[in-house]
Order: sequence, then structure tokens, then C-alpha cells
Amino acid sequence: MAYKQMAYVYDKLMEDAPYDKWIEFTESMLEGNHVERIVDLGCGTGEITVRLAGKGFQMIGVDNSSDMLTYANNKATENKQNITWLHQDIRELEGLSNLDAAISYCDVINYVTEEADLKEVFKRTFSSLKSGGLFLFDIHSLHQVENNYHNQTFADVLDDVSYIWFCTEGDEKGEMYHDLTFFVSDGQKYNRFDEIHHQRTYSITFYSNLLLKAGFSNIKVYADFSVIDNNIEENSERIFFVAEKARDH
Repeated sequence: MAYKQMAYVYDKLMEDAPYDKWIEFTESMLEGNHVERIVDLGCGTGEITVRLAGKGFQMIGVDNSSDMLTYANNKATENKQNITWLHQDIRELEGLSNLDAAISYCDVINYVTEEADLKEVFKRTFSSLKSGGLFLFDIHSLHQVENNYHNQTFADVLDDVSYIWFCTEGDEKGEMYHDLTFFVSDGQKYNRFDEIHHQRTYSITFYSNLLLKAGFSNIKVYADFSVIDNNIEENSERIFFVAEKARDH
């Protein structure tokens, strides 16, 4: 799940990502709860982590890419923020406890492609939360994967970076492979590097059942940044889950 060289161009390519919507959704879901300490699972270059820290939350960022964490730490330093950064695979999350909330956005969970690994992520996230703590994450919907990604080609040309992105359907339902080729300028020439990313998404029922088995309760589902639960449509693209660690745990 590490992004390797892509860390160097990630922020450039994500400039138009709806970060404000993720922040607004998070604040809406946390409203009315006493939340101070939040872990951001798969924090990448820390864009969401830093923004939430700016809102007054005590943030911990976890990512499997040391390159991503370097960029994230630089952002925190620039903003004079005290954020803890952990270099861990979220499937092996450890050392965290009594947190008020955990978040995992921008389809990080779609990189956890195997059921056994999803169970492990949910179990370890559950253990890291306090009683009554919340777990918020998003995924690509099956509709999005099957209709807008499978066997599609994407490309973009910017002044200092260009890319070609082939998205290929996998053998399993909701599975896809991203074959990415980047050309990055060093000021004199363009250097090429390639990455292959593997993702898979499952049904809403599948994720909900895994959350229940991990001990979560009061599971609510949202779509496309709406704060109205269960407002899922056939063509919804991004699905959000909000689950609570039962207060008797």
C-alpha cells in the first residue's frame, strides 16, 4: 500500500481534491461528541491530518509510506503543529489506545483488498478507540468502480508533471489495478517512473457485517459527503461509514 515515488507528485495531482468536504463531513459526524484525539489511518501527505489539527484536534497520522510522512511532517512544521506521525501498515496498527476517533479517507480502505486484512484493520482500529469512540472511513462504491474506473484510461499534462493512468478490471467483483506512468520535470528533463496499485471494493453490507464482527455498533452509512444517513442512490460514487465502539467495551 506504500505510494513509493508517487509521494513526490501526490499533492500536485490532488490539488483539486475535495479536502474541505472531508473536513466538513468529519466535523458534522463528530458534533455532539467529546472528541480531542483522532488518528488518521493512511494519512498520506497529511493534508486532512493538518487541516483537522488546525481545527484544534490532537492528531496522529499513520501511513505505510515514509516518503508520504516526510511531506506530512513538513506541512505540520510549516503550520507549527505538534502532530505525531507513525510509520505503520494499518493492518499491523499497534501502540494506540483510548482514542476518541479514527478516520480513514480518500479510499485508503480500498487498498485493503483481502477480507482477512480488512478484519484485522477493523479489529485493531476498534482496539485503539475508547468506549464510545467513532470510526469514520470511505470507500469507492461498486457502481463507481464498475462504471467509472474499470478499463478506463485517464491522463493529464501539467507544467512539471504528466501522467497516463490505465485502470484494469480484476478477476474479482469490485477489483481493479491502476497502472500509472508519470513524467516529472527536474527543471532540465522529464524523468519517468511507473507504479501499479491494487484496489478492491465490496458491498455496503459486506463492510457493515465486518464492522459488527469487530465489535462496532450503531453503524451509519452516507454517500458522496451527504450528512443524511442511508441516502444511498444507485449511482452514488463514494460511500462513508461511521461506526461506534460500543460503550460497554
